[in-house]
Amino acid sequence: MAETVSAALRSWSVRWPAYAPMDVTPPELLPTALTRHVPAWAEAAATPADVTDRGRRRDTALVPYELDARVWPLHPQGRIGRTGRNLGRWGENAAADPIVVAGTGQDRRFCSSPATTSTWRPASGGMVDRGETAPAALVRALPEETSVDLAGHRPGILAQAIVDDWRASGHAWVASASALYLLPAAVTATAADDALDAQWRPFGPLGQRDTEITAAGRILYAAHRPLL
Repeated sequence: MAETVSAALRSWSVRWPAYAPMDVTPPELLPTALTRHVPAWAEAAATPADVTDRGRRRDTALVPYELDARVWPLHPQGRIGRTGRNLGRWGENAAADPIVVAGTGQDRRFCSSPATTSTWRPASGGMVDRGETAPAALVRALPEETSVDLAGHRPGILAQAIVDDWRASGHAWVASASALYLLPAAVTATAADDALDAQWRPFGPLGQRDTEITAAGRILYAAHRPLL
């Protein structure tokens, strides 16, 4: 991310009057379109100034961020060369990524599933629902998508960090709470929802997993590579 902005100009505190980021807002989220119809996955606010709970959003954010003079949220990593909104919410769009590992030694496995028809992910997570906390979403996500029940298992939080998402802009981005669940043994993972072909895979060197996934005609989902 931020490949179009040099490190010297990335900080919001650096004056850059000529900054002209590309607007990534799709037609259905333009102000005129929102007056006619609001997609189920998006909020109705045409601009960040129309958001009424900006204080609560900042208080509960996984990654702290600032507002500018217009009360527009500012990407925690600075300018990234894009503006507008191509995500459901202005500011942080929280996600939850549970990484589930079962067994020990050579019998250790991790639960994985396709992210898209061309990418593979090491867990089945998703966006945090409105009014939901990231920890609650971690527990909800896997049973919904793979039937692996995490209730009663206490996770270890791996990170709360910005996700490198192609939809992100300087005013709307994705941050993920990732957590590690260690189970004594693998349990049945039955695919459901969007996590088709969920399965337990051997836990080993990342290079070996890359080779296997590539052989299957997919690539490892980039945002989940650091988690593995």
